[in-house]
Amino acid sequence: MLVDSGVALTIYSTATVVVHALGIVHAAHAVMNVRSSQGAIAWGISLITFPWLAIPLYWILGRTKFHGYAEALRLVYAQHYQLARQTYNDIAQFQVALPEKLAKLQPLAKAFTGVPFTSGNAAELLIDGAKTYEAMLKAIAFATNYILLQSYIVNDDQAGDEFKQALIDKARQGVKIYFLYDEIGSNKLSRSYIQSLSQYGIQVSAFHTTKGKGNRFQLNFRNHRKILVVDGEIGFVGGLNIGDEYLGKNPHLSPWRDTHMKLQGPTVQSLQASFLQDWYWATRKFLDVNWEIKVNREVNQTAFVLPTGPADKFKACNLFFVNAINEAQTRLWIATPYFVPDEATLTALKLAAMRGVDVRIILPNRPDHLFVYLCSFSYYSEMEAIGIKLYRYKHGFMHQKIILIDDDLAGVGTVNLDNRSFFLNFEVMGFVAAPQFVDSVEKMLKDDLAVSVAVDFAEYYKKPLWFKLAVRISRLLMPLL
Repeated sequence: MLVDSGVALTIYSTATVVVHALGIVHAAHAVMNVRSSQGAIAWGISLITFPWLAIPLYWILGRTKFHGYAEALRLVYAQHYQLARQTYNDIAQFQVALPEKLAKLQPLAKAFTGVPFTSGNAAELLIDGAKTYEAMLKAIAFATNYILLQSYIVNDDQAGDEFKQALIDKARQGVKIYFLYDEIGSNKLSRSYIQSLSQYGIQVSAFHTTKGKGNRFQLNFRNHRKILVVDGEIGFVGGLNIGDEYLGKNPHLSPWRDTHMKLQGPTVQSLQASFLQDWYWATRKFLDVNWEIKVNREVNQTAFVLPTGPADKFKACNLFFVNAINEAQTRLWIATPYFVPDEATLTALKLAAMRGVDVRIILPNRPDHLFVYLCSFSYYSEMEAIGIKLYRYKHGFMHQKIILIDDDLAGVGTVNLDNRSFFLNFEVMGFVAAPQFVDSVEKMLKDDLAVSVAVDFAEYYKKPLWFKLAVRISRLLMPLL
């Protein structure tokens, strides 16, 4: 018995030494690789102090760079170099000079995507689920060649069934259909839903965020994009996933407030390219699609599509947003469901307010993610001190992701103003620099402001101590939110 106890003690001691040694090794890795100094310090201390718990968490949540995606795309780019160059050259023919105050965004657009702001586009604002789903289903119904559909969340409910049946109807007519979903966001999607699509020849795939070397345990990366492309001629992008919830049928979050956008013109090719890259990562299949650009010369709006993600060479999402915020001269209105800005974005917002820009942030009044909701309160004192106006949307739950800069530029897409969208998720935004579209976004946000309440920052100081403590704890979790 004494021998057995001695052996057990030896095994335990050896295991403890090994785990703590591994903790030190992982801490060194964190110091070398974690994006922010605060994050590196937090991981380093945790990995050395509590290695038994911190090492598994580091495997799951510790990385900000998605491995393998860029390498896979470089390979397929080399295999289809002529087609890729021809497509980029065709789009580049529609490059347009931006107004002087936005001119700095053009080189950034080209640097991050290879594709500039272009003319010949037509953008239509789609407000809320019913109008958006109607437009998307109508576009699907008119498809003659192929459909590319991508969503972060797909629910197996009435709305999900409507899309399923619409796709099946087109598959029966011989239209090729490719359906991509994120397996974390769509974790409740039933196998029967996927099988019912597959049996009609619809190609369905999860994005596979855990695929590739070193990604197996990572849960940090999600494909948050929502894209529909029909025949390479019509595209949709915005905040709406697929499900009854987005029609306001969830009583806890109803009515649901969201915004999408329909695109025609060269920007559709950019949306299509974004989908094809994700599809190639997921399936290793290169799709034969229509690259002919159908220009809308009648509307002829200037627009640009910005797909970003954790495999980018640069932190494209964060850099583009910070630069766009810095260009604001009179107005900067942002609607986002989640407000957890990194230091650079927060600084840009503060600088905008200091130079007299009308900075307004619209957030939902109801929480759907508690920690993110609490974390937004941690910025109150900073916003109050600098004159940033904060509004809480009261008419249901607001999920739209909108940025409006002066009278010149409006963005609609999937990017929340948080750490996850800027650094961890695959996202996509459409930006339109056209007076008519900007006016429609302005009107929409004014309507939203009319059912929002201006936040009295002093109210926060009256909150109980436990609430303020929860807010500060949530702020500590910022790198994961």
